[in-house]
Amino acid sequence: MTVAEVGVARGVSAEAGRRRTFAVISHPDAGKSTLTEALALHAAAINQAGAVHGKAGRRGVTSDWMAMEKDRGISITSAALKFDYDGHVLNLLDTPGHADFSEDTYRVLEAVDCAIMLLDSAKGLEPQTLKLFDVCRSRHVPVVTFVNKWDRPGREPLELLDEIEQRIGLRPTPVNWPVGIAGDFRGLIERSSGVYTAYTRTPGGASRALEEVFDDAGALAREGTVYEAAAEEVALLSEIGADLDMPSFLAGESSPVLFGAALPNFGVRRLLDAMCALAPAPLPRASAAGDPRPVDAPFSGLVFKVQANMNPAHRDRVAFVRVCSGRFERGMVLTHAATGRPFATKYAQEMFGAERETLDVAFPGDVIGLVNATALRPGDTLYAEVPVEFPPIPSFAPEHFAVVRCKDAGKFKQFRRGIDQLDTEGVVQVLSSDLRGDQAPVLAAVGPLQFDVVLHRLEHEFGAKSELSHLDFELARLTDAGGQEALKGLRGCEVLTRRLDGALLALFADKWRLNAIARDHPTVTLEPLLAGTVAA
Repeated sequence: MTVAEVGVARGVSAEAGRRRTFAVISHPDAGKSTLTEALALHAAAINQAGAVHGKAGRRGVTSDWMAMEKDRGISITSAALKFDYDGHVLNLLDTPGHADFSEDTYRVLEAVDCAIMLLDSAKGLEPQTLKLFDVCRSRHVPVVTFVNKWDRPGREPLELLDEIEQRIGLRPTPVNWPVGIAGDFRGLIERSSGVYTAYTRTPGGASRALEEVFDDAGALAREGTVYEAAAEEVALLSEIGADLDMPSFLAGESSPVLFGAALPNFGVRRLLDAMCALAPAPLPRASAAGDPRPVDAPFSGLVFKVQANMNPAHRDRVAFVRVCSGRFERGMVLTHAATGRPFATKYAQEMFGAERETLDVAFPGDVIGLVNATALRPGDTLYAEVPVEFPPIPSFAPEHFAVVRCKDAGKFKQFRRGIDQLDTEGVVQVLSSDLRGDQAPVLAAVGPLQFDVVLHRLEHEFGAKSELSHLDFELARLTDAGGQEALKGLRGCEVLTRRLDGALLALFADKWRLNAIARDHPTVTLEPLLAGTVAA
């Protein structure tokens, strides 16, 4: 390696060390998009926070940019926000909380180095939170827990910690502790220093909350018996050894816990500081062959998301790429590992929700948007110089199936273009059927809300208003040509071809029909797909 190459490698390693790439995951309505907005506000990336469920005239959150997201007040697709904070470069990925969009969340977790698990103080661990944590565990993504909505009535903090440990086997290690019960939030005690921070809400929570810092005596004089009770609980935590332990956190055995309230911006700045201090910087990523790709190796990147029509005026297609190694420079010609073909990067952009601007340089941990990347699909690898291919991102097992048809025959070309686009984005799996033909493809989804997204986007982005006819199937299994022939014409079963990879999928009405057919045809190949809760 030449002196110049050594200098470049050192520069890449230094820049990678400044990066923190993390996702926010939660059950729906736990306040995920509100927290994302609050984090951006405290990092001075935006001037005023929006309201997720805002009335007419109020601003919407930066990460919820789709029309359906604004109408329904839920996150439907993931969003990337990049901003600087305290000498670090933060790449924050907001994810959909609803179970129907868990496949999009799974793709995002392939691109991050850490996750913030958001809990509602009143509800604790909810079903979707448990599923998302299982994905984090399977991906070896360390988790920081943020207990949200402490300004509203909720449960006892010690009870929440016990639930975390009992239900998911993750040892909670509180970094700070709330003063005042849920619904009467006074402030936070920093366990490492004993410093007490009191918070005052600003009008509407649109700007940073006011903070006042007190020592032990000052806090006792201000809060009285409420502070004494919190201080006793902090002492108890020390006695039982619930202290921050970095090795066990990085190994996925423990989780630092912080308390706060995202809507009034209580404890959000402390969470930002914690992510800078605790979240790991980008590490070498294992290739499909199992060999780690060092962060200072020549450029490599993983495509984890594709999104079309983010800007209705341009109607373009953006591939979101996590930089895994090396220095990215706009205009460099990369190799598309799946095809071996060159890929030019003239139109590279930096993403901030739906907003974007030209990006010239990026480093490991960064997320770049490559515009009009029609050849790229989620799970693809791009590299420079030294070849590498990262493991593909598997699809989830669909549980809902429907035939989609265009209402206007004159719009069939737009309909077909839209279906193909949504298929390559991974919004839904599109299956072809010899029985129904090309004009009536079968959509396969993890959850029914994915069908609503398809119909909305076909109408509003492609001008092809469509309708659905739901099919009476609940399960899918991989089969082969022999299985296709053996299953032909059987009641409660149909074999379709998945468009993107050519795999044959056998659909079954229910598990009892599947078991009966498997018993009667023991030689037929019926392999399960990836489950919708845990990675392969």
